[in-house]
Amino acid sequence: MGLSREQALDCFASDDLIGIGMEADAVRRALHPEGVVSYAVEAQIGFHLGKAPIEQAAEAVERGATGLLLTGAGQHSLEVCEGLLTSLKRRFPDLRLQGFPAGEALALAEASNLTLTQVFARLRAAGLDAIPGDGSGAHLPAEAWLESQRAAHRAGLPSTACLVFGGGESAEDRVASLQDLARLQEETGGFLAFSLASAAAPSGRELDDPTAVEYLKTLAICRMMLDGIAHVQADWRQQGLKVLQMGLRFGGNDAGSIPGDSTSASEEEIRRVIRDAGFRPARRDSLFRSMFLS
Repeated sequence: MGLSREQALDCFASDDLIGIGMEADAVRRALHPEGVVSYAVEAQIGFHLGKAPIEQAAEAVERGATGLLLTGAGQHSLEVCEGLLTSLKRRFPDLRLQGFPAGEALALAEASNLTLTQVFARLRAAGLDAIPGDGSGAHLPAEAWLESQRAAHRAGLPSTACLVFGGGESAEDRVASLQDLARLQEETGGFLAFSLASAAAPSGRELDDPTAVEYLKTLAICRMMLDGIAHVQADWRQQGLKVLQMGLRFGGNDAGSIPGDSTSASEEEIRRVIRDAGFRPARRDSLFRSMFLS
């Protein structure tokens, strides 16, 4: 395990942002000395959208997607979900399929009278490759979310660890959550990557977004505490491209996923940001198994 609890709390209390960033960058260099920053081109498709999922997948493949994030499965039966996964894999065998985060998987388990591990095992057999770590488990008790990740890992499905911060929690709360992630990774080795997400404001309540400084400090501390997780994603969706660039010097070695459409940052913009930060960009698949440098 990386930083101790006391060391992490000292970092959160420190004003030495540059020094903390340099320490995190040293951890990143030790794990990834090749100087490469990766990203994926991945489309999101939903059970609930107007177009059929197979049609959505075909359009995503035409745009260059190598992975799909499936959303909105919670209101469907396990059998319907299995059927969609099987159809997608049959039509697009090279696509990496992610989906069924903790809340949706729990709903499927309750409706099917099965354990989470049994549900994940059936989804994996139908074609699911991984489950996302998009912060959707933030509304679950911490132990329930951790158990969902443990169940997925037992079923052979890797996942992405996630810390949602900026919702009024203390530094002690953040450190405790990171220690839980580090212990689970030591137990299962099932986390492919780690992502840091800003908390959304509850309905009817004002909530200031974390500052760039707070984000970068937290990202760096996460990198140092989670040295058992190979990849740390620097955020551009919430924080913007400039903070993404800085995050690559605060421990990040991955830029997450790019939709590949015209509604957000383009692949070339992400590649430019990576180059300007002093790294070589590499497109990867959703499971970090293949890297394509150019």
